[in-house]
Amino acid sequence: MNIVGMHCGGCATGIQMVTEQIDGVGSVFVDLDAKKGTWVIDTTKVTPQAIIDEIAKLGYSATVA
Repeated sequence: MNIVGMHCGGCATGIQMVTEQIDGVGSVFVDLDAKKGTWVIDTTKVTPQAIIDEIAKLGYSATVA
């Protein structure tokens, strides 16, 4: 996903920590420099939109790349 609004390592870490707690998320990698994140998910438990919604609650916006 493309992530807009990250400006420091804390931003990336916060997104990673919150989204990895979502049921159905197996692993998360958020790259501050690239402004992108990668999630390995179980699509029977979570959708990309659910992850986008959690990122939005943190004050960032995300779109599927």
